[in-house]
Amino acid sequence: MANIEDCPGFETFGADVKAARKAKRLSRKTMAEIINVDARYLANIENDGTIPSLPVVIQLIKECGLPVERYFNPEIMREESAQRQRISHKLKLCPEQYLPIIEGAIDGAIQINNPKKKKETGDV
Repeated sequence: MANIEDCPGFETFGADVKAARKAKRLSRKTMAEIINVDARYLANIENDGTIPSLPVVIQLIKECGLPVERYFNPEIMREESAQRQRISHKLKLCPEQYLPIIEGAIDGAIQINNPKKKKETGDV
């Protein structure tokens, strides 16, 4: 098993998994059962910086809705601010039914920043 020092890009993996699991309101035991690992192993990933095998990483990324680029192509993610990364992650956790509200808020923020854009494109 590799540790964080051996895997650049995985510095936040355990904390990201833990935060996503809690956001989904899953216990560690339940998440461990979903991905078919021991709960103590998951605790080591979340708290001790243990980097799991690739199949477990893939399962955790899928179950937690984590951005794969963050871990396997970290230079791209480093170009984005921490706030954009957090918002992107939260969007993946957001239920589909609330996305129109979020999209409207984003459109409104863009419109405030770019009021001429609406007139030029004719968007309503």
